[in-house]
Amino acid sequence: MQVFDVLAAAYPRACDPQEFFSSPFQVLVLTILSAQTTDAQVWALRGPLFQAYPSPEALAEADPSDLEAVIRPTGYFRAKARHLLGASRLLVDEYGGEVPATMEDLVRLPGVGRKTANIVLFHAFGRNEGIAVDTHVLRLAQRLGLSCHVDPVRVERDLMAGLPRARWGPFTDLLIAHGRAVCTARRPHCDVCLLSGLCRHAREARPPLPPGTG
Repeated sequence: MQVFDVLAAAYPRACDPQEFFSSPFQVLVLTILSAQTTDAQVWALRGPLFQAYPSPEALAEADPSDLEAVIRPTGYFRAKARHLLGASRLLVDEYGGEVPATMEDLVRLPGVGRKTANIVLFHAFGRNEGIAVDTHVLRLAQRLGLSCHVDPVRVERDLMAGLPRARWGPFTDLLIAHGRAVCTARRPHCDVCLLSGLCRHAREARPPLPPGTG
């Protein structure tokens, strides 16, 4: 897929599955916290959060109020605290304190659906089990004409069908990087976009040529 090649050249760091994390536990926790917030808010908590709760065992024993206070800046902090406590307790009770490396086991954890599991599998274990469809991936898939669906599962299937398995995980990160930098939600910067020649949205948004030109 030409879209992948263009984005991989523009965002080379996005193709490294373990560029930003140091352990599967950190991947899991930060991905759960990333819902409905910004990366900057999540990354700002990384130091104090893992100093206080460096392992599933420590997090499983956390006082809910103390945990809520630490993660409050990410929003929806009460629900996220419940998910983190529940996931950590399940890790300790059933997985020996280790983050499991299969989709089937990951989606058993509170707060973990297919999208989160795909991110954990790729960034923690380098496994390409699917494509995580967040708001950026959904938006770009539709604008680029890679999928006509709005259901994340169907969008994921469309994207997976167009790529070899080894590119599934990196494609998630590439689309997210481009969605943040260029193909923004309200005002996409089509004039500077490297994908404008491949993009259905850019073609449709382009004003028609005056009569007698082109």
